[in-house]
Amino acid sequence: MDYKFNDEQQLVQETVRQFANERLEPVTEKMDSEDYFPMDLFKELGELGLLGPTIPMEYEGAESDYITQGIILEELARVSPAFALSVGAHSNLTVDNIYRNGNDEQRSRFLPKLASGEWMGALGITEPGAGSDALSMKTVAKEEGDYYLLSGSKTFITNASIADVSIIYAKTRPDLGAKGITAFIMPMDLKGVSTGKPFDKMGMRGSLTSEIFMDDVAVPKENIMGSVDQGHKIVMSGLSIERATLAAISLAISKTALDIALKYSIEREQFGKPISSFQMIQEKIANIYTETKASELLVYWAINEVQNNHRSNKEAAASIMYASELSTKHALSSLQILGGYGYTKEYKIERFARDAKLLEIGAGTNEIRRIIIARDLVKSR
Repeated sequence: MDYKFNDEQQLVQETVRQFANERLEPVTEKMDSEDYFPMDLFKELGELGLLGPTIPMEYEGAESDYITQGIILEELARVSPAFALSVGAHSNLTVDNIYRNGNDEQRSRFLPKLASGEWMGALGITEPGAGSDALSMKTVAKEEGDYYLLSGSKTFITNASIADVSIIYAKTRPDLGAKGITAFIMPMDLKGVSTGKPFDKMGMRGSLTSEIFMDDVAVPKENIMGSVDQGHKIVMSGLSIERATLAAISLAISKTALDIALKYSIEREQFGKPISSFQMIQEKIANIYTETKASELLVYWAINEVQNNHRSNKEAAASIMYASELSTKHALSSLQILGGYGYTKEYKIERFARDAKLLEIGAGTNEIRRIIIARDLVKSR
C-alpha cells in the first residue's frame, strides 16, 4: 500500500479540514456543555458531498473508498470526535450498509436523502442484555401479511433521537438463535417507534446516544435488507469496516493531543526557560509523536485491507484496539504536560481525554478485539 493519499483524497482532506476549523470549531464548546448536535453543520457536510463517500454518485455519493471515509472522520475528529462519531454512524453504519446490502429499490429510496444530509441514519444492534454478545438480541419481528411487527428495544444507539432512518436487527426465527436474525430498514416516524432521552455521557457529548423502543412497529417486507434470517451475515460483514474506519477518530485524538502539548510546552516557561527544554517533557512529546505515527500507519493499512476484503477481522480489530488505547494514553499525557491548565476546559485537552475512552468500548470492547485477533491467528495456522 502507498501510504500517501492521492490527489482526490488530499482535496477531501483539505476541504474537511477547512470545514472543521471554520465551521465546526466555534460550536464545540456548546456541543460539549449542552450535549448539542449541530444539525445545520451535518447538512452542510451533506451539501459538500461528504456524507456518502463510499457510494456511487447516482445516489448522491462521492464514489470513493474507505480511506476517504477515514480521512473525513479523522479531520472532523481533530476538532470534534463527537461530531465525527455521529457522522461515522450515519455514513458508514447506515449509508454504506444500505448500499452494500440493500437492493436497487432500497438504494434509490433511501440513499439520496441520507447522502445529501436531508435524512440522518442510525444503526440498532446493541440491547440492554446483549452488548458484546450482540447476536443474542431479544428484539423480535413477527410476520403479518405484508409486514413484520417489530417489538423490543435497542440501547446505546448513536443518533437515535435525531435519526430519520434506522437499520434494526431483529429475531425472525428466535429458535434459530444467531441464524434467525433479519435486518430491517426502519423509518423512525412509524407508529410504535419511540426513543429515550439521550444518555448523559462522560465524553463524546454532542453525539447523541439514546435507546430505541419498538412496540409492534409495522415494517413493510420491502424494507427487509438482504434475506430473511440472514441478518447475522450483514452484521458480521460490517463490523470490520466499522472498526477500521472509526479507528481514524482515535488517531485524530492522538494528533490533537500532540499539537496541544507541543504548542503549550514551547510557550510555557518555568525556571526561566520553556518547559519543552526539560527532558521529561521531551520524553512525553517524543513518545506521543512516535506512537501516533505508528498508529497512523496501522490505521490506514487496516482500512486498505478492509477495502480489499470486508472480513479483514484481525486487521480491523488490531487497528482500533491499538489506536484507541494510545489515544487515551496520549490525551492524558498531553493533559499532564499542561498541568493544572490541562485540567481546565480552556485548553480543551480534557474534552479529548474524555472522548478518547469511548473507542476502547464501542464497536466491540478492546477485550473482544483481542479475542478476535487471537482467534484469527490461530485459524490461519
